[in-house]
Amino acid sequence: MEKLKNKNHISIGKQSFPEFSQDSVYKDLLADIKKRYQIARLKAAHAVNQELIQFYWHLGKQIIEKQAQAIWGSKFLEQLSHDLQSAFPGSGMSVRNLKFMRQFAQLYPDEIGKQPVSQLPWGHIIVLMQRIKEPETRDWYTNNTIQNGISRSILLMQIETGLYERQGRSDHKTSNYLKKLAPPQSDMAHEMLKDPYKLDFLSVREEAHEKELEHALTHHIRDFLIELGQGFAFVGSQVPVTINSKNYFIDMLFYHLKLRCYIVVELKVVDFEPEFAGKLGFYLAAIDNNLRHQTDHKTIGLLLCKSKDKIVAEYALQNIDAPIGVSEFVLSKALPKELKDNLPPIEELEAELSISEDE
Repeated sequence: MEKLKNKNHISIGKQSFPEFSQDSVYKDLLADIKKRYQIARLKAAHAVNQELIQFYWHLGKQIIEKQAQAIWGSKFLEQLSHDLQSAFPGSGMSVRNLKFMRQFAQLYPDEIGKQPVSQLPWGHIIVLMQRIKEPETRDWYTNNTIQNGISRSILLMQIETGLYERQGRSDHKTSNYLKKLAPPQSDMAHEMLKDPYKLDFLSVREEAHEKELEHALTHHIRDFLIELGQGFAFVGSQVPVTINSKNYFIDMLFYHLKLRCYIVVELKVVDFEPEFAGKLGFYLAAIDNNLRHQTDHKTIGLLLCKSKDKIVAEYALQNIDAPIGVSEFVLSKALPKELKDNLPPIEELEAELSISEDE
């Protein structure tokens, strides 16, 4: 097997035409096309976002009206959430999100399409609703966010550090923001283009949604394991291995500095299937036979399966009871005593990766 390579350094099928690289007319044309493409994408995302926000606001108003009539009991939102998610899987219609929609309509009783807040992604709006009680302060942060195109994490940081109070409550003219787009290169524009709420709203094909979900979970898993401080070192994602002239890609590869072994992480955004264990065992054997140093311990596997309503995790460990010379790996939720102090328990992994499932 060839040595592992960084996928990002592999270039396949790319061509270069030097005669155009110095042509100023061509460079101007290319720059203009790129700029217009970026603006067109952002306008499309902005239009979809406005439709989504208006839908959430109207749904919030309906919930308020129906609950005020006291026609249904306390289980109304639970039933509505269940029926909507059955009709539109992955649509973000959790009970928690429905409550946010109700709060949204309560905090902004006037027609939402005429207010600057309708320009913001839903995640930004949730931050504003959760963190700020005063309408004037929320409006200030809304306008500041649109003007500077800031991300949700920066907005949260600004609120926590009291930017509104520190800047002397300087005035933002509301009318300037009703038709304004976030700067195309801004963090807010980037978040708006990849907002998972809009992907669901548009019923983007399932495989695209799965790629988005897998990408987000991959980053979450990587950051979580590294932040544990137990010795996880990140080697790479989508790490290629070549066996018998065929390429395979490992979702994530770590090296554990304390255990002195590689850890292969496989992520599936579907329910568990028995063949997943076989494929993970195949990767473990490949790493053991071709990458593991003679002083390293046997490679450990971690299988994560994201089903519709939960995440299931299991470790893949070498079966010490297997006959000598036979590579056999078994799935287990229970860690051997010698590994417990250096690997997170299954329960902790499942809990951590399920934190944002209802958001």
